[in-house]
Amino acid sequence: MLKPTSSMLVNIFIRSLTIISGFLLVAGQVYATQTIEEVSTPILSINDSANQYPDASAVLDKLHLSATKADWDRYFSLYLPEAVFIGTDATEHWGMTEFEGYARPTDGWEYTPQTRVFVSVNTQHNDQVLMFDEILDSVSYGLSRGTGTLIKTDKGWKIAQYHLSFPIPNHIAKEITAKIKSEK
Repeated sequence: MLKPTSSMLVNIFIRSLTIISGFLLVAGQVYATQTIEEVSTPILSINDSANQYPDASAVLDKLHLSATKADWDRYFSLYLPEAVFIGTDATEHWGMTEFEGYARPTDGWEYTPQTRVFVSVNTQHNDQVLMFDEILDSVSYGLSRGTGTLIKTDKGWKIAQYHLSFPIPNHIAKEITAKIKSEK
């Protein structure tokens, strides 16, 4: 019987490592390919038409109409209880209780939707989530933008977040932001 020498054992060890490494390399490439395919699967679906989501669009229309009439019960029923409203002032990051405290004493406000775009988000739990972006017109402020998130619940679409902002044309952005800086 042939007794293995140390050089023979080293050779066997190296060959074994080569075979194992090759197997791991192939297995890793197969796994990486599957992972890349999974990651590259689109999770957002952009729609430039509110017609794709008429029920969600109706919620936003009701929101604006309710604000115009100062119908605060209807207005706040369109939000989730844990929703957030982000206003145009940097200090306006409100939960619903704070936002109601601000809104209820007022006579309302009017923003008329000009355009609206929805983005559908596919979640791991197959929740129905829509992000939206709408250009609004206001007698008081002119053009503004409303962005936010709607979540489909057992009671229909509810607003999880609404963010009102004023789009600033680039050619006057420095002038406007300088005024904002001076207000500190």
